[in-house]
Amino acid sequence: MTRGPATPLPSPKARRRLREAASLTQTQLAERVGVAPGTVRAWESGRTTPRGRKREAYAKLLKTLAKEEESAARQAARTPQPAPPPKTEPTGDRASAPEACPGAEAEPEPEPEPVAMPAPMREPAPESQPRSTREPVPEPRPAPAPLTPAQAFDALYEFSAPALVRQTFLLTGRREQARESVERAFQTAWERWPEVARDRDPVGWVRATAYEYALSPWQRFRPRHRHPEPPPADPGDRTLLNTLLRLPPRHRRTLVLYDGVGLDLPETAAETEASTPAAAHRLLRAREAVAGRLPALADPQVLHRRLAELASNERLGAARPPTVRRGGERRARFRTRAAIAFTVALIGTTALTVRTAPTHYEPPVSPGQAVRGVPPRVAPGSLSDEELELRQKLRDQMQDGPERLSPQLE
Repeated sequence: MTRGPATPLPSPKARRRLREAASLTQTQLAERVGVAPGTVRAWESGRTTPRGRKREAYAKLLKTLAKEEESAARQAARTPQPAPPPKTEPTGDRASAPEACPGAEAEPEPEPEPVAMPAPMREPAPESQPRSTREPVPEPRPAPAPLTPAQAFDALYEFSAPALVRQTFLLTGRREQARESVERAFQTAWERWPEVARDRDPVGWVRATAYEYALSPWQRFRPRHRHPEPPPADPGDRTLLNTLLRLPPRHRRTLVLYDGVGLDLPETAAETEASTPAAAHRLLRAREAVAGRLPALADPQVLHRRLAELASNERLGAARPPTVRRGGERRARFRTRAAIAFTVALIGTTALTVRTAPTHYEPPVSPGQAVRGVPPRVAPGSLSDEELELRQKLRDQMQDGPERLSPQLE
């Protein structure tokens, strides 16, 4: 069987605009579609996409809202603007009014329907009027100067860094690692500031990056990980922290986001990159594990309060925003210089290879072959009797040869 194409949906911004144009809240729209308000919030933020029957119902509702918006715009364009009523000067003479006949009841005149009139423009005071009687004209307030990227980053850091350090401590149980993870996440955010500044939830962007760095499996290979940090002083906090650290990383992160941070289930699933049923399953398993060791924390409200107390009892500090920005800039410069050095080394190696490479083909040397008729070489052995005799004869003779022969007369 093959599935048909999914029902097309407008962009997340267009979905939100249609809902706001219809004066509907997220809760009202969720009731009409039959989902939770958090699901509608996730659809409008683009983190999740509806599927199946919910997608068809949502697309049908958005199409209806778009038609209503178009019809309202056409009707507003056709309706002429009402003309202002003519001004009549009030008179104090009431004798001109028709008197009611005696014994007859006057019919009440129908009240005119209220018409929305544009606000009349204030006429300027004449020059002949003294200055003391003129209405004071309020001076226009200067528009606030836009924040620079550095100022916006510093404001975001000072607002969210302390809370993120406490939340990361619940994931790792290490104070220095939590602080370093948050600083590294903010350094990454500063490197990608145009993207983070346009995000609908910058704090969520930084939080997801910090959690990923803190829960990275490479952290266990660092020398700092071999030396444990001192546990919390309170025995209850120590037991709760040990219980959290015994949970799998995915379950621990889901529990901290839902019961610690306070996100709803769709947002928790989107941040952990899981489906909503999978996030709910992880949350239930984590709660069961915590309740099995600490029965007093079976209530989610009590668990939320204890997690907040555990995070707030630790004295966790964060560096100043300029220090974090400068650290990120130094890391970016180091990576850039390392990339340039590697590229230069690669270019130099390639140039050296091209310079020293042979310019023509050199055939390899063929292996040796045996020649017929030539006896093979034999290793030396013991001498025979003839060879011994010959050697002795050579030794007995003079080594410098025979005497030189000279001619003589007889």
